[in-house]
Amino acid sequence: MRPRLARVNTLVPVLLLAVAMTTGCQKYDVLIEKDQVAEQRWADLEAALQRRADLIPNLVNTVKAAAASEKEILSSVVEARAKATSIQLSGEDLQDPAKVAAFQQAQDQLTGALSRLMVVQEKYPELKSNENFRALQVQLEGTENRILRAREQYNAAVRDYNTELGKVGGSVVRRATGGTFKPREYFRASAASQAAPQVSF
Repeated sequence: MRPRLARVNTLVPVLLLAVAMTTGCQKYDVLIEKDQVAEQRWADLEAALQRRADLIPNLVNTVKAAAASEKEILSSVVEARAKATSIQLSGEDLQDPAKVAAFQQAQDQLTGALSRLMVVQEKYPELKSNENFRALQVQLEGTENRILRAREQYNAAVRDYNTELGKVGGSVVRRATGGTFKPREYFRASAASQAAPQVSF
């Protein structure tokens, strides 16, 4: 009877270890999957932001022809575009609040400059009636909608990943992998981006 009990006592830790390893591997796989979804969503957001940046030179040139006196606004758009496209974030950078904040600030400045540029059309009827300007405006509006949707999808992926990471199993995997998995930062709009741009002529 005792040898059988000793064998059971030996098997229990082995079974518990096997269950823990299986659960840990599954949790690791879930974290990898959710991290990759967040990474892909970030790439989608970057693609939408790049599309906007690509449209800006054509938009600026179209406005230049009709509104040459608005050099300050045109310069601010060009400068904001240069700054926004110069900041590139890697997946690891998305875990650094300061780097994400700098990226968001550059994007917000570009959004503000573009908003001021779009208001210029009110002063120039010939610009409003320009087919190229209207086509670019429609493309830009569509791109802004894509950017908004991409931000929402990225933030949803970050929520899923961070939630999984915060669960008991995620915490265990995080410790076991030496902190390989870290929470990602959400993409947040600045308070200033909520206000309508002020343009005076």
